[in-house]
Amino acid sequence: MTTAEVSAPTTEKPKRDKPMGTETRVAWTFIAPGAALLLLFIVAPFVLAIWFSLTNQRLISPLPTRFVGFENYLGELADPLFWKSLWNNFRFAAFVVPAQTAFALLLAVFVNQRIAGRVIFRTIYFTPITVVMAAAATIWVLLFNVNGLVNGFFELITFGNFAPDWLNDPTWAMWAIIVVSIWQGVGFQMVILLAALQDVPGELYEAASIDGAGAWKQFTNITVPGIRNALIFVFTVTTILAMRLFDQPTLMPRSPGGPLDSTRTTMVHMVDLGFGRQAIGRGSAIAVIFFVIVLILTLIQRRFLKEESAQ
Repeated sequence: MTTAEVSAPTTEKPKRDKPMGTETRVAWTFIAPGAALLLLFIVAPFVLAIWFSLTNQRLISPLPTRFVGFENYLGELADPLFWKSLWNNFRFAAFVVPAQTAFALLLAVFVNQRIAGRVIFRTIYFTPITVVMAAAATIWVLLFNVNGLVNGFFELITFGNFAPDWLNDPTWAMWAIIVVSIWQGVGFQMVILLAALQDVPGELYEAASIDGAGAWKQFTNITVPGIRNALIFVFTVTTILAMRLFDQPTLMPRSPGGPLDSTRTTMVHMVDLGFGRQAIGRGSAIAVIFFVIVLILTLIQRRFLKEESAQ
């Protein structure tokens, strides 16, 4: 090769990267619709809720709105019904969150196996999440009737010694709602955990089998650590969804939150006070207090359940 050939200029033009300004404009173009919807339907209503919580705003009233400061907050914090509603929320979440997460993990492990008809099983387990709660509640009300299928089953296995009036008994009404909530929501968590399970390398299970590890050791040492981030996500989301429980205690008992306020949650209490009694100021104060409580719970979970970063 001659010196002329080496020094001859190449005709290929170097590629130029797109200007950073163009990429930024494209990014904001895609972000803008979602950001606008978030501002319109989440941020703006919450800012209004904070303002209304500081006033005596009523839904329909000829009286002028006046600023009352923290009067609504103090009134709610002194209201036993507010604390009972909040206690019902925590009681519901304490049972539903761990039970639903564990059940979802069990179903995800089951449908992840190479079994005949696993697609059918996945569809069956996921179907309840697609059912509108109004329709599902109507069906479950019939099932929990005194003469319904649920009592028929318990009468059969207890020889007629256990047949409560589920939705009209303060002792059992919340348990009926817990069962319906787990049935309706477990499919969503199952799908998330199933996707995480399919990302766990199969070679790990093969190596564990060669080393003599049984199914339980493989589950505790490979499966659970392998889907840790997905479990944390499911646990956090389930907690948030459990805290905002509204549909079931509104639709299933004869009166929302009944009987005797045994299923009244904070959301039910807020809607009843804000719209039923038209005290928008008091209802907005409940919304702000509840937001702070859920935010604190979420931050605590994030503090103690840290996700592992991908290597």
